[in-house]
Amino acid sequence: MPNENFDADLVVIGAGPGGYVAAIRAAQLGAKVICVEKEYLGGTCLNWGCIPSKAMIASAERLHHVKDAAKFGVKVSGEVSIDFDAMMKRKDKVVQTQRGGIGMLFKKNGIRHVEGFATFTDANTIQVTKDDKKETIRAKNFILAMGSSVIHLKIPGLEGGRDQNVWTSDDAVTAPFIPKRMLILGGGAVGCEFGYTFNSIGTEVTLVELKPNLLPMPSMEVEQGVELGKILGRQGIKVRTGATLDRVERNGEGWRCFVKKGADEEVVDVDVVLLGVGRKANTEGMNLDGIGIKLHRTGVEVVDDTLRTHVPNIYAIGDVTGRIQLAHVASHEGIVAVSNIVHGANKQVDYKVIPNCVYTSPEVSSVGITEAEAKEKGYDVVVGKARFQIFGKAMATEERDGFVKVVAERKYGEVLGVHMIGAHVTDLIHEAVVALKLEATLDYMADTIHAHPTMAEAVLEAFEDAAGHAIHKM
Repeated sequence: MPNENFDADLVVIGAGPGGYVAAIRAAQLGAKVICVEKEYLGGTCLNWGCIPSKAMIASAERLHHVKDAAKFGVKVSGEVSIDFDAMMKRKDKVVQTQRGGIGMLFKKNGIRHVEGFATFTDANTIQVTKDDKKETIRAKNFILAMGSSVIHLKIPGLEGGRDQNVWTSDDAVTAPFIPKRMLILGGGAVGCEFGYTFNSIGTEVTLVELKPNLLPMPSMEVEQGVELGKILGRQGIKVRTGATLDRVERNGEGWRCFVKKGADEEVVDVDVVLLGVGRKANTEGMNLDGIGIKLHRTGVEVVDDTLRTHVPNIYAIGDVTGRIQLAHVASHEGIVAVSNIVHGANKQVDYKVIPNCVYTSPEVSSVGITEAEAKEKGYDVVVGKARFQIFGKAMATEERDGFVKVVAERKYGEVLGVHMIGAHVTDLIHEAVVALKLEATLDYMADTIHAHPTMAEAVLEAFEDAAGHAIHKM
C-alpha cells in the first residue's frame, strides 16, 4: 500500500505509562506518530493510580512524622491534624502538573494527540469518536495500550457504587471525605496502600485478605507479608488474613459486613467498603476480534514476548495484555515494541528481572524469585538476611522496621532474588535489579563498597550473610 495513504507510521491507542512512552520513543526514532486517548494523558497510573495514591501516602507519612517529632527532640505546639481538602488539592496539582508534562513532551517530539475512543474498521484503519465528531485515521502500525479498569466483585448484598459508599481504588484517590470506618477487601498492594493511608489520617480500617498473609503475589516472600501484617496491626489496622467478606447488609448510610474466617464470623459496621481487588483489560467496543486480534480471558493475546499480536502490524503492551499489571513494565514493553516496529527487530522483553514495589510505610519491594520458587526450580539455595534495626542510619532516623533477604544459588553464588521490607526499599531495590540483570554473584555484591551510614548497609549485610561472612550477625 502506498505510504501516502497513511496518516502515520504508528498510532498508539492509549496514553498511559505504556502508550505515551512508546509514542515518544517512536518519534525519537523518526516515526510519524499519533496517540489516541479517550480521556486523560497519563492513563490510570497518573490520574487514578500510582501518582495520586503516592501523593496521598506522602501526606499521611508527613502527618506521622510531625506527630512523632518529640522522639527527635522537636516540640510541636498546638493541634496536629490533617487538612483533607488541602491534601486532595495538592494531590490534584501533582497529577495535573504531570499530565501537562506529557502534553509538552508530545509537542516537543511532534506527536499528534487525538482525543476520543478508537474502533478498528480494518487492520490499518481506526475511527476515533469524540462526542458527535468522528475521524478516520490510517496507519502502517498500531500499538494497543488501552490499559485496564477496576471491576466490582460480586459480594452478596453489596450493591451500588460511590454514591452508596462502595468505593474502588479510583474512588479512593478522589475521596469526598475521610470515612470514620472502612473495610478494605484485598490485602495486595492496592488494599495495603489505601489501608495505610486512611488509617494514618484517622479512619478505623479493617483489611480483609483471603490468602493466609498480606501481599500474596508470586514475587513476594511470605515473610514480607507476615512482617507487613504485624506492622500495620501495630499502626492500628485490623488485619484479617485467611478471611473473606461473606455478605453485607445496608446499615443506614453505611454497611454491616460479615467477615468469615473458617467457622468464625465477625460483624464489622463501616461507612465505606473499598474493593481493592480486580481489574479488567479495556478491550470492549473496539472491534478487535473483528480484525483478527485474538482475545483471552484477561485481555489481548500476544504471539510471544516481542509483543506482536496475531495481526502482524499490531502490537499490545501493558495491562491490556492481562499479563503483568505494572506501570514500569508497560513502559518497558512500549520501548521494546517500538524497537521491533521501527527497526524491524525481534527484540523480546526479559520478564525475569522486574521490580515489584508496595508503597506502605514501611515500603515493600522484591525482584527475582523467592526462596520457595528457587527450590521448586531445583536450585541448591543459600539465603542471607539482615534486619535494618541494627544499623546506625535506621536508628538515627527511627526507621528500624523490616529486613533484606537475599536468595542465591550455592555453587556459583548467582543472585536469584532480593526481597525487602523497610524504609525507602522501593529505591534500594534497584541495586538488586541490576545485580540480577547482570547475573552478578554474591562475591561481586559483597565486595562492593556501600556508604556508611545508609539504609543500603543492610543490603550489603544480606549479601555478606548469604556468602557466609556477615560482619554484624549476632
